[in-house]
Amino acid sequence: MLARSSLRWILRHPWQMMLCVLGVALGVAVVVAIDLANASARRAFQLAGDTVAGQATHQIVGGPTGLAETVYTALRRQLPALAAAPIVEGYVTAPALGPGVYQLFGVDPFAEAPFRPYFAADGTVDLAALLIEPGAALLSRANAERAGLQLGDTLSIQIGARSATVRVVGVLDPADDLSRRALDGLIVVDIASAQELLATTGRLSRVDLIVPPAFALESLISLLPAGVTVHPVAARAGALQQMTAAFELNLTALSLLALIVGMFLIYNTMTFSVVQRRTLLGTLRCVGVSRGQLAVLVLAEAFVISLLGVASGLTLGIVLGRGLVGLVTQTINDLYFVVTVRDLSLEPFVLVKGAVLGIVATLAAALAPALEAMYTPPRTVLRRSSIEERVRRATPRLAIAGVGLLAGGGVLLALPATVGTTGLYLAFAGLFALVIGSALLTPVALVGLMFVIRPVLGRVLGLLGRMAARDVVASLSRTAVAVAALMVAVSVTIGVGIMIGSFRQTVINWLEQSLIADIYLSPPSNVANRIDTTLDPTLPAALATLPAVEAITTFRSVQIDLPTGPTTLVAIDGATERGRRALRFQQGGDDAAWKAWERGAVFISEPLAFRSGLGVGDTLTLRTDRGLRELPIAGVYYDYTSDRGVVRINAATYRALWDDPALSSLAIYVRDGYDVDTVIEQVRLVSAGYGTVLVNSSRALREGTLVVFDRTFAITSVLQLLATIVAFIGILSALMALQLERTRELGVLRAVGLTPGQLWGSVLSQTGLMGLAAGVLAAPLGLVLALVLTYVINKRSFGWTLELAVDPLLFAQAFAVAISAALLAGIWPALRMSRISPAIALRDE
Repeated sequence: MLARSSLRWILRHPWQMMLCVLGVALGVAVVVAIDLANASARRAFQLAGDTVAGQATHQIVGGPTGLAETVYTALRRQLPALAAAPIVEGYVTAPALGPGVYQLFGVDPFAEAPFRPYFAADGTVDLAALLIEPGAALLSRANAERAGLQLGDTLSIQIGARSATVRVVGVLDPADDLSRRALDGLIVVDIASAQELLATTGRLSRVDLIVPPAFALESLISLLPAGVTVHPVAARAGALQQMTAAFELNLTALSLLALIVGMFLIYNTMTFSVVQRRTLLGTLRCVGVSRGQLAVLVLAEAFVISLLGVASGLTLGIVLGRGLVGLVTQTINDLYFVVTVRDLSLEPFVLVKGAVLGIVATLAAALAPALEAMYTPPRTVLRRSSIEERVRRATPRLAIAGVGLLAGGGVLLALPATVGTTGLYLAFAGLFALVIGSALLTPVALVGLMFVIRPVLGRVLGLLGRMAARDVVASLSRTAVAVAALMVAVSVTIGVGIMIGSFRQTVINWLEQSLIADIYLSPPSNVANRIDTTLDPTLPAALATLPAVEAITTFRSVQIDLPTGPTTLVAIDGATERGRRALRFQQGGDDAAWKAWERGAVFISEPLAFRSGLGVGDTLTLRTDRGLRELPIAGVYYDYTSDRGVVRINAATYRALWDDPALSSLAIYVRDGYDVDTVIEQVRLVSAGYGTVLVNSSRALREGTLVVFDRTFAITSVLQLLATIVAFIGILSALMALQLERTRELGVLRAVGLTPGQLWGSVLSQTGLMGLAAGVLAAPLGLVLALVLTYVINKRSFGWTLELAVDPLLFAQAFAVAISAALLAGIWPALRMSRISPAIALRDE
């Protein structure tokens, strides 16, 4: 009987149930989409690493320029039984294969068999041609088919400033699908060809090893020259993946906000379903139905809604994930390392996690309505105002709980920052406590706000204005939840918007202060987060002959390994006084610090100081070509190029410790009285004889940096929009339920002379007030969220200090969004109620 009753009610209110299902579906979809995008990028990186590393257990690595190939030959002579394979790798672009960056992978086919079995000769791979023909290359079958390449065809590639071609002599088609997907990012050539193409003759990127468990690594390490070491493959891959942990956690936390907003919607719908059936539930209690049976009825309905919402949400999440994976991948490529993601990886764990979250969130949101149905006495259930009376009585208790959560959140946020994700989890727990605590304060805030507004509306709009404010408070059980949902979504928009704006303005200020040279030259780079190719070392001398050139500063940028992970090391030659003034220091930075820097000390960036716990007076241990060296730290400076940190070193010190005369980029200072644009054209004419060189003014370089910045935060904007959509559906559901419950009341008003136009005004006034309340309450919460995101979560995630920039226009836009969403949500209920005949509305009176 109860099941039939429940089914009958659902069939009579399909739109209400559909909106609830949609709210669950959107909340689940956002969480699943972000998790799938993160998992796909992580999986692609893991597959690429596993496929490239093969069966290797350890790797011999050198400094920024790799290691001499004589290390490999000596190893083969002295330890012939140890499986070893030399590798030369770099990044290239290949327009024929499609957009993105590809890894040029140089191997020795004779040494590859134990490591990478997909090189086994099976008739499709011509290993002899790979060895004897310069520029011979192997492609994955998918890449060859995508580009329409046949055996013998040539493929054009771009390596920094240089163009080259390779000839396809074979295709790689592993038997397993995972290896096939991982090979999509590779162009495989012979060691000698890779050295020639990458201009690294005589150097290796690394040597892969298969070390038996009983092998004594000390005997191997003793044979290696200074500056060369052995790393376990798993440890190196783990350090790289750890780089993106904070980024992924930030996206996951933001996506969970959409699910929280969806919980408000579920609570509202289930509460209203109980209120709508108060007469039926009271009758059932009177005829012997137990409290437990009524609670099970409500929870069973919620469970059915959760199943439908989860099914729809998983499907929508997969579709949404296909769009978001590109944004996630681009951000990882811009900030961390190169990863190629061709398809969305449907991880079972992510789908199960999304389903469990959806079901648990739905049941948790429906628990209060179920208890309402369970513990309310039959006589009270039969009274329409009973639930509103209890909500008004509960409002002070909710406010006290909200204040408690705000205090608890403040305590969590005040805990000392720690490196790693533990401190970040605590920070997000504090953030969510602030959000939920503010939501619990919404009923009392709404009552107070309507008390203040009601007289004003009475003077402006008359009776209908007073009625609108009264109705918001009279239906507090539903209006407060709808306002809370919209408030949370709008406050997130404000908070994230201020954080992004502050970050952007900080970067702009930093760029304006840092890019003080007039012209910058660099080779085309295949990756966005660093310069991975070099300039001709004779170019600075040629440019110095131009009369307009006052000074030239050169830079060598390389990647080094520190205990905190891969880090950028920048060697600077010819630093000018203007260049020195461009650095803003957190610690040090005085004349004594610069003199120490010239004598061999280093400056480290703020993120590196945060992650390593080092500062002025400490030493930084670096593995150089001369062995381990401890360099004193003379200053900590503000820098926003990498959240992994940057080390600045004098070029003379760098060349004394590393055998690397290469040049990554240079900056030109123009003499007074010369037009910079004219000098840029002269510089381009000179540099044209030195390969492809990018010549930019400081303004163009700033604009290019901001393009990458805006691209990085594109996915955050998408998540903000999705959370607002969920809130919009929530307030639409609440308003529809509210107006449907007021059918008889509005019928009476129509019968005593209220026109359809006045009814429209009444409904839209009420919805507008709810939007107004949401906008007003969202402003302080959004500002608090902005402070937490800017000063706590950003610092614990990335180690940067940001300058808070509050844009009043952002508050105005959020306020307009809240009111617009509420008014749009009120259109359909107003239209429906204005078309109902008073006789039909009053037929049950």
